[in-house]
Amino acid sequence: MRIMIDTNILISAFVFKSKSMNRLIETIVENHDLIISSFVLDELNEVVKRKFPKQVETLDKFLSSLSFQLVYSPKTPENSNLFYIRDENDYMVLYTAIIEDVDIFITGDKDFKDVDIERPEILTLSEFLEKY
Repeated sequence: MRIMIDTNILISAFVFKSKSMNRLIETIVENHDLIISSFVLDELNEVVKRKFPKQVETLDKFLSSLSFQLVYSPKTPENSNLFYIRDENDYMVLYTAIIEDVDIFITGDKDFKDVDIERPEILTLSEFLEKY
């Protein structure tokens, strides 16, 4: 399966390492295709620079250790009416998942729970680990 993860999941995997987070990343990388969008990667870099400036160099090592496919997020979506979500940044993340034909999108952001779409399946970390 093609599995895309949100910025908050990447930050948790990088900064707040835990058994469940390690298991999530291992499961995805070993058994599926990990997808990271250019939008999420840019957002990750911005957050780490702002909130964890001492770990900027370590972020490169962390990302280099992951096996993932980088997909491009358009600057402006062709269709901004596919679904409604409160935060326009979240729209771009999910829009990219849709146009890249992702099977599962993993996030810790509760705003995604209210989105009504068939695909990708939107799951939290614990929901994914329980199900897969």
